[in-house]
Amino acid sequence: MPEKIRVAILASGRGSDFQSIIDATKRGDVNANVVLLITDNPQAKAIERANENIIPSAIIPKTDYATREQHDQAIHTKLDEVKPDLVVLAGYMCIVRDHEFLKAYAGKMINIHPSLLPSFPGAHAQKDAFEFGARISGYTIHFVTDSLDAGPIIYQEAVDISDCKSADEAAARILEREHVGLPKIVQMFAQGTFKISGRKVEYVGRPGQRSGMRL
Repeated sequence: MPEKIRVAILASGRGSDFQSIIDATKRGDVNANVVLLITDNPQAKAIERANENIIPSAIIPKTDYATREQHDQAIHTKLDEVKPDLVVLAGYMCIVRDHEFLKAYAGKMINIHPSLLPSFPGAHAQKDAFEFGARISGYTIHFVTDSLDAGPIIYQEAVDISDCKSADEAAARILEREHVGLPKIVQMFAQGTFKISGRKVEYVGRPGQRSGMRL
């Protein structure tokens, strides 16, 4: 079996997408070790999840830094200490601004966003989709760049929200599918390589290996 990749997670809240990756590694569905959680929120439930699973965590609040770039630089420094192969933004509510950070982890840092981008970017995507009257929404996994929710798209899944009675119900339905798709994409990183050409993303797996997901 190939060596496990090292995965670091950035999360700001309850950490349910983080938990989905932990669970998949325990099941053997993802050939990875989660080596670090970084959060900007000292009250994040994700910290509790990390502690329960004996995963190191670092709390790096935005309020400790004068600028977003300085905050990013502190996170960059912490990540460099553990040398991750992949960084996953899983419910991380800060925009990465520092160009050196973005450059250092280009092609190795991904974000999961709860809409079918480019529709409904930003922090309230599920509510925006529901209030707009969208019948189909979903989630997008994309590379992180200096543009908000606009990096090259790795994977998208459509989710029917036409019968949802509230934005919270729509969000829960989308989140349930995120917990299935995100670990699969992490496993694809463990099995092969994503090549970026402009906005196009191509997956190249190792010979004889199957990704378990079509792109």
